[in-house]
Amino acid sequence: IYMNIILASNSPRRTEILNLANICHIVIPSHVKEVVKDSLTPPEIVMDLSYQKAYDVFKNHKEDLVIGSDTIVVIDNNILGKPKDKEDAIRMLSMISGKTHEVITGVCIIYQDEVIKFYDTSFVSFYEMSFDEIEEYISRDNVYDKAGSYAIQESCCKYIKKIDGDYYNIMGLPISKLYQILKEKKLL
Repeated sequence: IYMNIILASNSPRRTEILNLANICHIVIPSHVKEVVKDSLTPPEIVMDLSYQKAYDVFKNHKEDLVIGSDTIVVIDNNILGKPKDKEDAIRMLSMISGKTHEVITGVCIIYQDEVIKFYDTSFVSFYEMSFDEIEEYISRDNVYDKAGSYAIQESCCKYIKKIDGDYYNIMGLPISKLYQILKEKKLL
């Protein structure tokens, strides 16, 4: 059986990561209205949101393998998603400035009658950012489609003190874990 690998995400970063790993795929973004269940832990939230996205695409592409993914930033038990506006971005960057936070990415793979969910956590330590540095960063980079209001692979790199964990997880897709699962299940 010939199947497509479908990425249920509009994220250019996730596509770039799959391309880096030579995983041929097509992009069909999910348009599901994401529902966050308050009773879930941060890893459960990202795995559940990944499932919602993957299933939204899978239901119309049942012969294919669908990958959904979602990333959040967690600091001091606060979950930071994508900022709503400039003030929200300033608030988030002020919270992570000079501290270490978690980046948790959930992934869901749906193929035939199998649903595989997993997550990965990386720790990112930031140097202190002054208010002026935060304002300048927000004015230069598009922070509005990024969890925690930053992208590690863009100009924010100059504030990153230390990374513990998978760099690609921080970008939005723990590619080595994903690859190992697809290989183990003979889906590549």
